[in-house]
Amino acid sequence: MTTRRTRPAPRPPEGTPPRAELARQARAVLADAVRIAHWAAGTPGPGTAAPLAAHALERAATALELSPAQVRAGWDRARLAGLVELHGDTARPGWRLRAWDRDDSAVLRGWVALFDAWSLVHAAPEGIEAGAVAEAVEAVPQVLSLLQLSAGPVTVPALLDLLGQRVAELHEERCEVPLGPGRTAPAGSVAPAETAADQAAAGAGPARSADLNALLLDWALEGLAAVGALTLGKGQATLTPLGNWAVWVKLEQICVAAQSPAGNIEQSAADMLLGCARLTPGPARDEYRAWLAARTVGSAVAELLAVARGEDALLRGLAFEALRVVGAPAEPEVRAVLAEPSLRPYALLWLAEYEGNDPDDAQDVLSREEATWLWVDTAAAVADHGETGLLVRHLDSAVQGTVPALLDEVRAVGHPRTVQVLVALAAAHPDPALAKAVRRAAFQVHTGGA
Repeated sequence: MTTRRTRPAPRPPEGTPPRAELARQARAVLADAVRIAHWAAGTPGPGTAAPLAAHALERAATALELSPAQVRAGWDRARLAGLVELHGDTARPGWRLRAWDRDDSAVLRGWVALFDAWSLVHAAPEGIEAGAVAEAVEAVPQVLSLLQLSAGPVTVPALLDLLGQRVAELHEERCEVPLGPGRTAPAGSVAPAETAADQAAAGAGPARSADLNALLLDWALEGLAAVGALTLGKGQATLTPLGNWAVWVKLEQICVAAQSPAGNIEQSAADMLLGCARLTPGPARDEYRAWLAARTVGSAVAELLAVARGEDALLRGLAFEALRVVGAPAEPEVRAVLAEPSLRPYALLWLAEYEGNDPDDAQDVLSREEATWLWVDTAAAVADHGETGLLVRHLDSAVQGTVPALLDEVRAVGHPRTVQVLVALAAAHPDPALAKAVRRAAFQVHTGGA
C-alpha cells in the first residue's frame, strides 16, 4: 500500500487545458441548465418535478426567454448534473449549484455526471430493442478510448468497425451465438453460427446488423456531442478538450486500480470493500473511484446496496462510503432505501451530506431511535473487525450521555446484533460494575425480559 500512497499525481495528456479553463468550458455547456436550476430553486410551490409540469414549463420559458424545448432539455441536464434536487413536488438547489461560481471541482464533477448520463440526455431511436441499445452503451467506452488515443479526428467507418467488434465480443462473452431457423442447440453445447442464407431467411442478415450498428453509433455520437464531449464533422468525430480530459481521467482510474496490489478492480463489491477496509480515507476513495470506473453506474450502485443489505455491518458502512464517491447518480437509489430500517440511518446521513450539510452536523437528521440503531450497527462492525479498545471508546459516541440510558434505548431499538454487541462490550470494558450492568442488559434482551 506504500506504493499507492506515494504514487505521484498523474499528469494529463500534453495540450490538456488547465482545470480553470476546463471548468469554464463546462460552465458554458451547462449555462442553460444553471439558469433553469436557479429559476426552479427560486420558484415556490409544486410543479417543478420531473418531468417538468406543463404550466411550470411555460412559466420558465417566459421568464428565461427560452423555447419550451430548451427549458425541457436544460431541466433534464440540471437534474443529471446534480444542480437541482427533487423533494416530492419541490425542487431545491443542489450543493453543486451553490458552489457553481466558486468551485471549479464542483463544476467539473457536475459535468462528468452529465457526461456519464449521455444516453439519458439523447433519447435512443424508436423501434430498437432495449438490449441492442444497452450493448451500444456498453461498447461506447471503447469508442471513446480510440478517440482519446488518436488525439484528433477519427472517421466514422473506423468507429463503426470498433463498435461492431465490441458488440460481437459482448455476444461471444454471453455465448449468444445465433441459431438458424428451426434449429436448436444441444444441451450444454454452443450453437453453430448462422450461414448467410440462414440469416437472410430469418430477415436478420449482415447488412441489417451493420445498419443497426450504424444507427446506434450515430445516436451515441450525437448524444456525446449534446453533452459537449465531442464535435462532429463530415464523416468524422473529435473529442473536445472536456471529453478528452474526462476519458483520460477514467482510463487513469482503471490503470491505477490495475496497479493496485489488491487488484480491486476485478473484485466483487464485498471483496473490494474488504480490501479497502484498512486503507486511510484518501486511498480508499481512489480504490472506490477505480472500481466504479470499470462498471456502469447502475450496476455498481445496485451491487453496493446489495452488500449493504447483508449481515456485515462493516461492509454496510463502507458501501455507503463508496456511494458517496458515486454522488448524484446514486441519489434516487439511496432515497429509495429510506424505507428499509437497516439502511435508513446510513441513507439519511448520505442524503444530508449530499444536500450540502456539514458531515459533523449530519447526525442531526437522525431521530434518537435511528441514532441508537446506528450506534449498535457500528458497534457490531467494531466487534467483528476492530480492536476491543475501539469498542470501549465507542461508548463515548452514544447520544444518550449515560450508560444506563444507552442500555435502556439499545434494548428497545431491536437491532438483531444487540445481544452480541452487549456481550462483547461487557467482555472488553475494564470497569467491573459497568461490565456487569452491560451483561445484565444482554441477558434481558436475550431472554425477552424488561
